[in-house]
Amino acid sequence: SPSQHCIFQASINNLNLGSTCSTSQRRMKIEEVKSTVKTQRISTHSHVKGLGLDENGLAIQNAAGLVGQQQAREAAGIVVDLIKAKRMSGRAVLFAGPPGTGKTAIALAVSQELGNKVPFCPMVGSEVYSSEIKKTEVLMENFRRAIGLRIKETKEVYEGEVTEITPVETESPMGGYGKTIAHVIVGLKTAKGTKQLKLDPSIYEALQKERVDTGDVIYIEANSGAVKRQGRSDAFSTEFDLEAEEYVPLPKGDAHKKKEVVQDVTLHDLDSANARPQGGQDILSMMGQLMKPKKTEITDKLRREINKVVNKYIEQGIAELVPGVLFIDEVHMLDIECFTYLQRALESTIAPIVIFATNRGVCTVRGTEDIVAPHGVPRDLLDRLLILRTMPYTIEEIIQIIIIRAKTEGLAITEDAIQYLGQIGVDSTLRYAVQLLTPAALTSKINGRIDISVDDVKEVSGMFLDAKASAKILSESPDKYMK
Repeated sequence: SPSQHCIFQASINNLNLGSTCSTSQRRMKIEEVKSTVKTQRISTHSHVKGLGLDENGLAIQNAAGLVGQQQAREAAGIVVDLIKAKRMSGRAVLFAGPPGTGKTAIALAVSQELGNKVPFCPMVGSEVYSSEIKKTEVLMENFRRAIGLRIKETKEVYEGEVTEITPVETESPMGGYGKTIAHVIVGLKTAKGTKQLKLDPSIYEALQKERVDTGDVIYIEANSGAVKRQGRSDAFSTEFDLEAEEYVPLPKGDAHKKKEVVQDVTLHDLDSANARPQGGQDILSMMGQLMKPKKTEITDKLRREINKVVNKYIEQGIAELVPGVLFIDEVHMLDIECFTYLQRALESTIAPIVIFATNRGVCTVRGTEDIVAPHGVPRDLLDRLLILRTMPYTIEEIIQIIIIRAKTEGLAITEDAIQYLGQIGVDSTLRYAVQLLTPAALTSKINGRIDISVDDVKEVSGMFLDAKASAKILSESPDKYMK
């Protein structure tokens, strides 16, 4: 229907914005849509800045936060080139290797190489087991999060630095003591001059949502009334603000102009924006909204309709599809139903690049009793994957990683302590050695030392057991623990 198309148009063009959309029958307000792109898990791998390859695509031993794993990094570099050339859509990659060999780090490095505008959606295999939503729905939702849409449009806008925002009040039509806003006066300043606009009250709400203040550079779309705050005018760059601001130059030309607007959204953002019911403003519809569960399934019919409109925009040159990366860690946690669904999803026309990671060897496929397969992944799906192998780190590589982690966390450590931690990493695991850094730093501070010494590392390694030491204690005295 015309109104549904109007809602979809507004949700595409004005994601993260509040806007209004006029139909021939009535005026409809589109609610603000928050982007649902997941936050990357960067705490453990905050030092990873890229794959660390030279201009020939060869891995540098220690670069961009990654150490060793030359073969896997070079293979990941080829995958990045294929993604950038748009020759990788619908394919999947598997990182296989022992625990603590850098599988997640390399996957995150791939996302760093692709840049901020390419969607990267990390998840864990066990995320699909939810009591609220089907397993296949969780997978499809993450698939859609990993597919971006870059929309380019030439819009008629009013752009400039805000010189004033003056709401004009009038008596409320409902009576009583309250007042309502009749219109808002906004002053916009450009390099050519200043223009004063008299705008609808709904635009005042949009200005408040965007936290627009005097001195900000904004643009207001003439057709929809959507407001976008671009940043603070660089005339205020010498002032001290409590919050870190992005300063932008004063716009040139007239305040009223045509401007090419580029917006990046994901398909899941469009799905969730259009799945929201557009009820009336009466008390019953408000109660219905409150009573609705937080998680609602998006129907396949809605997704098909959105795909049709997206394909139409791509054909017209308005939009460009940006296949991102879906990273599924601990892929052996998925069951046979999820694996069969993944095969169908990978073959669809709109699909992201999928990167799996697992540390399992030959084991039973989850959800079956007698199907044994490498990495816990069915053999027919394994045939479709490019498998990258990660190898255990040498003591020299573990020492280099510990130095990088200590520098990232701002910790001072002696050479002897680094060597001792490196040996711990070889005897137990790299993760255990890295985890000892922070408690050792606290111990050195308590003991009045600036640098972490060998004594500090020995003290904390005696307090905390690694997995091997814990397993040895259990095997030596099994009768003391419950089974």
